[in-house]
Formats: sequence, C-alpha cells, structure tokens
Amino acid sequence: MVVGLGNPGPEYDRTRHNVGFAVLDRLAAEWRVAWQRSAKWGAYWAKTEHALLVKPMTYMNRSGGPALAVAQFYKIQPGEILVVLDELALELGRLRLRSKGSPGGHNGLESIITSFGTEEIPRLRFGIGAPPIAGATDYVLGRFFDEEQPTVEKAITRAAEAVKVAIDKSVVSAMNTFNKNPES
Repeated sequence: MVVGLGNPGPEYDRTRHNVGFAVLDRLAAEWRVAWQRSAKWGAYWAKTEHALLVKPMTYMNRSGGPALAVAQFYKIQPGEILVVLDELALELGRLRLRSKGSPGGHNGLESIITSFGTEEIPRLRFGIGAPPIAGATDYVLGRFFDEEQPTVEKAITRAAEAVKVAIDKSVVSAMNTFNKNPES
C-alpha cells in the first residue's frame, strides 16, 4: 500500500504540503487507474496490479485513521506500507527513503505512526526546502514558485520511480538508488 499525504480540496492542490498526493496522482495516471472515493475510509483509493494507492481526505494531521482503515480492510501490515510526504529539512527535489523512524516533526506521519502503533513504517520524504523566512505553515500550504516548477516535476517523476522500485524490489533497493543527490 502506498499512502500519499496531503490536504483535500482545490485550495491545496499543487501546494508544497501536497506532494504526496502529486506523486500518487502521477502513478495512478501512469498505471491508468481511476480514483475511487470511500466515505467509510475517509480516503480516495485506487487498486492497481502493482499496489493499492491511498490518499487520506481527513487533512494532513489526521491521515492515520484512513490509512489504518484501508490497511485493516486489506490486511496490510505496517512494513508493507510506503508513506509519501513532504519534508522541509530536505532541499527542493531531494528524496530520502527510510524503512522506519520517528515522524521527525511531520504531523501527518505522526498521525500514521500513532494510528498503527509503530515507527516501523517505510516512508519516502520529498524535499520541499526550508522556508525563506519564518512561517513554515504559510510556506508548506503555499504553491511552488514558477522557477521551482522544473525541479518539482523532475522530483515527482523520480519519486514515482522510487515508489516503483520499492514495490518491485524493496525499500532498501530504492534507498540505495534514490537517496543519492539527483545531480550525482
């Protein structure tokens, strides 16, 4: 199961905080699957031959409930999940995969860890860069600057590839390939 984190609604579309949704939308388009809405789960989901894609629709800070509901329904264990999320501490476009760990200050990931009761959940952090001035909330809820768009598009493509490698091979294999600087 691949869980993309973001906030629902058009006002959040294409914002820094919604890169998890953007990566999953890229995969759904590539795999030619349509999103289905589940009010019971509080999520959009798409079942592919490769993975179950899930976008919680309860806002970032409450992402764990929908992710857990889908995982329980399909009997998916925490180690079989890959969470895709934004990361302020990484430069724009940089990717970092880990097989487990703390939420690192990310409320969406913290909600998932709390809901599942374990930090043993793989994650793919997508670098959105640090805010140029104080005020992280406005920054993460803001859209990317025009000059950042080429880097963002390349990183979305790389992140989608990283997800595919994690699914086809392993999270460790994806880590070995995609944790490197994309320019190296």
